[in-house]
Amino acid sequence: MQTHVIDHPLVAQKITALRDEQTESPTFRRLVEELVTLLAYEATREVRTQPVVVTTPVADAEGVKLASPKPLVVPILRAGLGMLEGMVRLMPTAEVGFLGMIRDESTLLASTYAERLPDDLSGRQCYVLDPMLATGGTLAAAISFLVARGADHITAICLLAAPEGCARLDRELAELDIPVSVFTAAMDERLDEKGYIVPGLGDAGDRLYGVVG
Repeated sequence: MQTHVIDHPLVAQKITALRDEQTESPTFRRLVEELVTLLAYEATREVRTQPVVVTTPVADAEGVKLASPKPLVVPILRAGLGMLEGMVRLMPTAEVGFLGMIRDESTLLASTYAERLPDDLSGRQCYVLDPMLATGGTLAAAISFLVARGADHITAICLLAAPEGCARLDRELAELDIPVSVFTAAMDERLDEKGYIVPGLGDAGDRLYGVVG
């Protein structure tokens, strides 16, 4: 697995604003969309394309379009939904699937509770959206789920990552024979005793959508 921390002043500025506890949900959502578009620009460098010829007002021109089968964007519910708009803004012709996963707060193990994905992902590039790579359990389970359906190239886009989560992904995905990459805006210090990223930005889902009782 390859991990890429995007070093760009606009990325740093936006992640700083997201960390601020005074940033309210509407602003937080807008910043997430903008940040994801910046991360996606880097994360899609290896997206598959095929040649195409278009006609300009002057002459024919050779170019490219996204290859078939189209890439699949997979936000992990619920917080991953807040990243979707920023991703499809950059890649509007990609297809979108959904994966619902929940982490047991006592065991920190992830399980799947819902999915809306093709049964066969053979030959598909998948872009997984998960705001926080904390323990790594949810993302590892999601990637394994996609690989089991045939995905052959997976890129995860995360707002923040922790060293412990990256190490777990390395261990649990070591046997996969497909390319797996993680793109993130920052590698934070550590996890606390509850499995939250420090300094982090709090619970991404709550900050995007509010606390659901």
